[in-house]
Amino acid sequence: MADAVAALAELLGPDRVTSGEAAHDDDTHDECLTVAPVRPAAVVRPACTAEVAEILRWAHAERVPVTARGSGTGLSGAAVPHPDGIVVAFDRMDAVLEVDADNHTATVQPGVTLAALDEELARHDLVYPVFPGEYSASIGGNVATNAGGMRAVKYGVTRHQVLGLEAVLAGGEVIRTGGKYVKATTGYDLTQLIIGSEGTLALVTEATLRLHPRPAHQATVLAPFRTLEEVTRAVPRIISAGHAPTILEYIDMLTMAATTAHVGLDLGIPRDVADAALAYLVIVLEASRDDRLAEDTEALAVHLADLGAIDVYVLPPQAAVSLIEAREQAFWVAKANHADDIVDVVVPRAEIPTFMSEVAALAERHGAWIAGCGHAGDGNVHLSVFQGDPEVRHRLLRELFETGMRLGGAISAEHGLGLAKRDHFLALEQPAKLELMRRIKAAFDPHGILNPGKVL
Repeated sequence: MADAVAALAELLGPDRVTSGEAAHDDDTHDECLTVAPVRPAAVVRPACTAEVAEILRWAHAERVPVTARGSGTGLSGAAVPHPDGIVVAFDRMDAVLEVDADNHTATVQPGVTLAALDEELARHDLVYPVFPGEYSASIGGNVATNAGGMRAVKYGVTRHQVLGLEAVLAGGEVIRTGGKYVKATTGYDLTQLIIGSEGTLALVTEATLRLHPRPAHQATVLAPFRTLEEVTRAVPRIISAGHAPTILEYIDMLTMAATTAHVGLDLGIPRDVADAALAYLVIVLEASRDDRLAEDTEALAVHLADLGAIDVYVLPPQAAVSLIEAREQAFWVAKANHADDIVDVVVPRAEIPTFMSEVAALAERHGAWIAGCGHAGDGNVHLSVFQGDPEVRHRLLRELFETGMRLGGAISAEHGLGLAKRDHFLALEQPAKLELMRRIKAAFDPHGILNPGKVL
C-alpha cells in the first residue's frame, strides 16, 4: 500500500494521511462488543466535499475498500475497516453551515456531534430531536445507521428529521437529494435510500435537518409496576389515550438498579415499593405552558394508577435529568458488567409482552441471562445478553431475531446490521428482497468498494 499512501498524501497533504501502526487505535473499531478491531491500510481526513470526491475517485479506480467513520459510537461493527482499505474520517468536517430559523432547518457537515449541534441550536431556541443516547455521536453516523433514541416515540428517528443530503458516490460524483422542504413526489427518494445504508451506498458530506421549537416546560414521571407484563401492556394504552409522551421507556428492575448505581442516583423510592417493583415506566411530557403541563401530568398519573402502577412519582427537575442521563448510559453499564452482546430488536409495540415472554423462555432454554430496557413507545427493545459460549449465544440470537421478525418486527431498530448482525439478517430475510438490495448496491457502487462486507 506504499504507493496508495503516497497517492493519498499527494491528494490531501501528508499531515492528513496516516498508515500502518501510525493509525490511531480509535480508527480501528466502533463500540460493538463482538467485532474485533481491524487496522486499515490508511486513514484519511478530508476537509471538504471536493476532497472526499477526489478520494473516492481514486479508490474507485484502484479498487480500494473505503469505510466512513464519524465518532465511532456505533454498536454493530459498521465502522470497522477492511485491512486492505482506507478509513475516511470526518472529524475535520464538523461545521454547522447554517441555521435557518424561518424554515426550521439546519445544514451541517457529517462530523458535527449531537452535543455541538444542540449547543448551537439552543441559541436559536430550536432543537434537533434525535438523541440516540450518546451526544458525542456524529450526524454522519446517525444518518448512516438511521439512529433513533428515546424521543423517537414523539419525533421519529433520523429518517424523519433529514430533509436532504449531499453525498459522494463511489466513483466520485457528488449528488444532492431533497432540500428545505418537507414533501415532494419528484422521482425516487434517494435521501431515504441512503439513510440507514451504513456507508455502503454513498458517503454523506452534508445533511439538511428538520428542527423543532425547543420545549419550554417538561415533566418526568416514574411509575413502578409489579411485573414486566403490566408495564408492556400499559404502553399501547398510554399512546392510544393521547398523552403524547416525548419519552416512553421501560426499564427492568435489574437494569434500573445498575444504571442508577452507575451514576450514583437515589430516586427516593420507598423500600417496599422498590422491593415490589420488577419493572418501571419512565415517561416525559412536554408543553409550551406550565399550567397545561400540570394538567397533562395529572391526567397521566391517574391513568397509570388505573393501569396497575404501584405508585406514580413526578420527579424533581434535577433527578429527572439524572435519570434520563442514567438511562442513556445503559450500554456503558452493560459493558461494564461484561455483557456478551447488546441487541436492539423492534416489534409492533402491542407485541412487546409476547416478545418479552418468549425472550425469557429462550434465555432459560439456552442458559443465558438477558436484562433489558427499551424505547417501549415505538417497540424498540434493547437487551443485554449474558452468555459466554459463542456458539450457544449465536443460536440464542438467531432464535431471538427470528421471534421478533415472526411477530412483525425487525432485527435492528437503530444500531444497524454492520458485521455483527449481517449473517442473521442474510439467513432470515426474504431472498427476493436481498437480491433487490444487491442490485441497488451494485448500481450505487459497481466495484463494491464502499464498506464491503457490511449489511450484505
